[in-house]
Amino acid sequence: MREVDVMGVRVEMPSNQPIVLLREVSGERYLPIWIGAVEATAIAFAQQGVVPPRPLTHDLFKDVLEATGNELTEVQIIDVKDGVFFANLVFVSGVEVSARPSDSIALALRTGTRIVCAEGVLDEAGLAVPAEQEDEVERFREFLDHVTPEDFEAGTDSAG
Repeated sequence: MREVDVMGVRVEMPSNQPIVLLREVSGERYLPIWIGAVEATAIAFAQQGVVPPRPLTHDLFKDVLEATGNELTEVQIIDVKDGVFFANLVFVSGVEVSARPSDSIALALRTGTRIVCAEGVLDEAGLAVPAEQEDEVERFREFLDHVTPEDFEAGTDSAG
């Protein structure tokens, strides 16, 4: 398993489908995962520190975990089959629960939990970005600095 960071979310054109972009902490591979608009908003909220007036689903789940003492220790992106990604939530008790990567990432950002990805997933779906292409990645980061959660409100079917 390789640790990954969440670079951010964006809307892929022309499909108007949101993606979350992960990056290998000690490597040059990026992992784009197509997700639903609701999950994109939840991830963007968490990254921007937006606190809604009432808890969203991921905030509620975080509050339930804290109230019951069930610490989330790791989010694992474990597989990709036919373009569909699979993840596990790993708890301090050793219990693992299958979850969509998009929900897992939104929860990990709220709880400060590390995210790891199976080497095979990075081999199959990861994109290597050599140093000379880092300027394009920097433009993506600049985009992320200016995107708002409202940019993801177009209705889409959630695949991530």
